[in-house]
Amino acid sequence: MNDDRWSDLRTACTELESGAVLETPVSERRFDIVRSADDRIVVRYADSGETHSLWREQFDVLTAQLADDDQDGLGVETLQPSVEPYAVLLTLSGTYTVTDNTIRHDDEAVAGESPYLVSAAEARTQPERVHDDGLLLAALLDGLENATEPGVLETDSLTDLYVLASDVQHGADRLRQSARNALLDRLGPDQELHGRYGTVRRTVRERRRPMDEETIFEALDEHDVPREWVLGVDREKLDVVLSVTDLTEDEVYETDESVYVQKTGVDEEEKYSRLQGLVDQLDALEGEEGAALREELAEIESRLEAALAGG
Repeated sequence: MNDDRWSDLRTACTELESGAVLETPVSERRFDIVRSADDRIVVRYADSGETHSLWREQFDVLTAQLADDDQDGLGVETLQPSVEPYAVLLTLSGTYTVTDNTIRHDDEAVAGESPYLVSAAEARTQPERVHDDGLLLAALLDGLENATEPGVLETDSLTDLYVLASDVQHGADRLRQSARNALLDRLGPDQELHGRYGTVRRTVRERRRPMDEETIFEALDEHDVPREWVLGVDREKLDVVLSVTDLTEDEVYETDESVYVQKTGVDEEEKYSRLQGLVDQLDALEGEEGAALREELAEIESRLEAALAGG
């Protein structure tokens, strides 16, 4: 990637509308642009709040291969998680487009446009997603007679149960992490905070990460430890090489295979339609039926309060 294209990419990243986010196509992780520098672009993942540097030299590896006329492009479905954000940003640069699920060189591409760009207006907040998906899951469970015996459910109901439970799990976990970060600001050492439904306390875990190479090498030299003992393979760089060369995973990775169910799509329009139906049903609950429902909810709430107080 020459200086002009690197400059164009940085410009496209910094000129995104306020609140806009991008989403990786395979792992479906959303991130935004924090800042850019001469040698990197820094992004922040929405699900963890962690920042990650995307290095220019790694962009150079990808673009050098994509510029080769013999290359068929970069297959989106084959992207490794660590390579996905690099590929996503390339589609913003005005030099690459996505066709047939493949990233290809295209001088007619429009800078700042990408199929992986989610505008601020389109993105629901995380609490809204958890609320909506939770409501849909609750409605589905109410309509299933054998939710505790998935093996007897119709295939479409079983699929919906899995998809909605997956959405609620992921959304709730991201919301939990946001609540955790806010609680840490209010929790002192050995302090507990009590809510209506439970108690939390501060827990300390130690995590180690290497210092910079120069500091490590100096320490090794002082103790007469060969530097070769600590040198190894950078997995992120290895994944980039795998994505753009004929090198195969079998040649550099040992792989364990496991079988699982993967959610490959969500019908958001059907979700919204169903949500509107639930809203209409709730609005229609008047008179004796509405009063009975409110009384039932109040009774459940009272039992929960008593159980919590007794615990």
